[in-house]
Amino acid sequence: MSMNKDETIKARALDKIEQCVNKNFITKTVFLDTHQQSLLRELTAKKKFGCDISFRGGYEDAERVAMVCVPEYLDPETADIFRLIRVKKRNKEKPLSHGDFLGSLLGLGIKREMTGDIIVRDDGADIIVMDEIAEFISDNYIKVGRIDISTEVLPLDELLIPEKEKTLFYGTVASLRLDNTVSSGFKISRSKAAQAIRSGSVCVNHMEVCQPDFRVEEGDLISVRKKGRIRLNEVGGRTGKDRIGVTFEK
Repeated sequence: MSMNKDETIKARALDKIEQCVNKNFITKTVFLDTHQQSLLRELTAKKKFGCDISFRGGYEDAERVAMVCVPEYLDPETADIFRLIRVKKRNKEKPLSHGDFLGSLLGLGIKREMTGDIIVRDDGADIIVMDEIAEFISDNYIKVGRIDISTEVLPLDELLIPEKEKTLFYGTVASLRLDNTVSSGFKISRSKAAQAIRSGSVCVNHMEVCQPDFRVEEGDLISVRKKGRIRLNEVGGRTGKDRIGVTFEK
């Protein structure tokens, strides 16, 4: 009987862990989407495997990450598994979007799973990729659409991460159920929030949650596919209408 996609992802991850433990070298998966991350975080959360397992994407708030396995005798911080591709536009007048950069990479025959976050700047972009494809991209990535570009392979510590201004906003919820919180935080109806949760589009602290009545807590990071991420920054007291006041951070 053939395995479904989720079982295949788990089996490949367990193979990476086994290789790391038995052969004593660093292993990694491809870059994972939020559903895949949730599967593997759950798989590895409650069991010791004999190696250090972490989820990394090149910087602290990366959305796309890989599962990285490091032998216990090595410092996990020494794992050098990603490269930074710095892209600069030759025509700085024409704006380019995340989709423009991604589409042109896929046009080279590169699978999405080999590329991590793409951080777009006015003059180009910083793209995190698996180390094994960095030189190929550098040699062949010469255009984004009709715009000529130059590329440079750099170590990750030269990544330019724009500072994001944190915005706080206030809301109220009937209870700290996930559907109530998603509805308030993302300004959608409770029924649409529940539908998104049941469809697997909502993660809490990087773990996919499919139960609308799941109880969230202060400090939880909540993401909704294609809508972004918010943090439940503070849970306050009851309002005059017997609702709970909450503060979100975006």
